Amino acid sequence: MSQRIDRPTQTYLGKGKIQELKELVRARGLDTVICDDELKPTQQRNLENALEGVKVIDRTALILDVFARRARSREGSLQVELAQHEYLLPRLAGQWSHLERLGGGIGTRGPGETQIETDRRLISARIRRLKKGLEDVRRHRGQYRAKRRERGMAVASLVGYTNAGKSTLMNRLTGAAVAAEDKMFSTLDPVTRKVVLPGGRELLLTDTVGFIQKLPATLAAAFRATLEEVQESSLIVHVVDITHPNAAQQAHVADDILAEMGLAGHPRVLVLNKIDLLEPDVGGPDLSAVQAVVGMGGRTVCTSAMDGQGMQELKEELGRVLAETSLDASPVTV
Repeated sequence: MSQRIDRPTQTYLGKGKIQELKELVRARGLDTVICDDELKPTQQRNLENALEGVKVIDRTALILDVFARRARSREGSLQVELAQHEYLLPRLAGQWSHLERLGGGIGTRGPGETQIETDRRLISARIRRLKKGLEDVRRHRGQYRAKRRERGMAVASLVGYTNAGKSTLMNRLTGAAVAAEDKMFSTLDPVTRKVVLPGGRELLLTDTVGFIQKLPATLAAAFRATLEEVQESSLIVHVVDITHPNAAQQAHVADDILAEMGLAGHPRVLVLNKIDLLEPDVGGPDLSAVQAVVGMGGRTVCTSAMDGQGMQELKEELGRVLAETSLDASPVTV
């Protein structure tokens, strides 16, 4: 359900649309409503009241839930928990409203208010500990990057919209065993492996968390240490699922996020992935036509991470870009 409105109301939707939503919820016996925007705490609470107790979650809460299911490492768990607590903190008001009338009086405070203050103090303390833990992770990653620079190792980052096939491409290029699933955000933690390019040169390839449209600010802040891996890369490998009906939009979302990170002019190779899923009678993708659809020119390689098509061409292109931009990689050590 959608509504065009000048600006969201205190209940997020207009009165007429809320009534329409109530009838839909009642008719279908729904117990959850998901809003494709980040709701203010008052909007979420008012909308739940208007829908008479039906659970309401917003875009950020849904993404956080998916992230929590995907987190495997300590770093991933820290990042997700920090984002969850920063999301929860401003939403504590109203959690204890059922106690507001108990024990109150002139010169006293009700236990409901006391409980909110206690929760805020505990969550704030936990946020400080999580930030310290992530700062340790950030410092540790910085030391690794410094060692790579000392050794003269070039690093490329796989970036792109979530579920574009980055992890499968990583496994195909490096022989790694990175978890790769047909799911959004199957990768939360950056993983770095070595690729041997034609001519015997080496390149470190880093798999990163997938991008998404309207990336919540709390997630961007929590994943700062991860995104720094991209900013420190010599080369960006932008992977696009060319079979997706919104491939062009997804490509531009990733491009905009890279621009916000100050990487608009960074050396880049555009990888149009999943060509094995294109219609067989097409006879292979028309590179110029595909580039026009995606709206990006420059270095482009068509690949299938699933069956290996285009892997040699991609390695050759990576080697050419490194050579042309003087981002030379170190020789193979035997």
